[in-house]
Amino acid sequence: MNVDARGLGCPRPVIMTEDALSRIEEGTVTVLVDNEASVKNVTRFAARKGLYSEVSRVNGHWEVRIVKGYPCEAPPAETTQGRESPESFTKEAAGASKETEKDVLLIIGSDILGKDEELGKVLMKGFFETMRATKETPHTIFLLNAAVKLATTDEAMVPILRDLADTGVEVFSCGTCLQHYGLEKELKVGYRGTSYHIVEGIKDFKKTVWIG
Repeated sequence: MNVDARGLGCPRPVIMTEDALSRIEEGTVTVLVDNEASVKNVTRFAARKGLYSEVSRVNGHWEVRIVKGYPCEAPPAETTQGRESPESFTKEAAGASKETEKDVLLIIGSDILGKDEELGKVLMKGFFETMRATKETPHTIFLLNAAVKLATTDEAMVPILRDLADTGVEVFSCGTCLQHYGLEKELKVGYRGTSYHIVEGIKDFKKTVWIG
């Protein structure tokens, strides 16, 4: 089954993928997308569902092939002659399938803590520095609204978030928010995320903490 999600913004490719997979008991779904953010979102979705996936690039777009229902291993793949397989996506999907237990989803809704802007920036930086120092980290951080500035233009925060990401914390920034602030090309840490990550968190994480 093919799903053509080219030209569609997040979270539509993930939603269409989930719908296609729900219609089959066993088999493969091939999702066509035209940007790297959608590739990562679809492969991460597959990994979170415990499904095998592989990525190929064909004629300027990507094909994400997802296998469902085979108990032992994926069936033989179609030939990839003439196709480019982004190794980073394949490794990322394989790693995500071995994720540790999801304990805390931390949603940050502002680039400051409290109402005072100057003090709020100091408090936000201190909050993340304490998290880094104590290693009391969440599984995933989702930056929402003005908080996307923390992973883009905030020179004091970017290194801290990068350190957290290096320890295994997943960092996502709201794609709609990045677009709203004109920061889509400024993302320095983590990945572009969607509202799907928040909705998923309500169900899949032991605890969801919202700040800001």
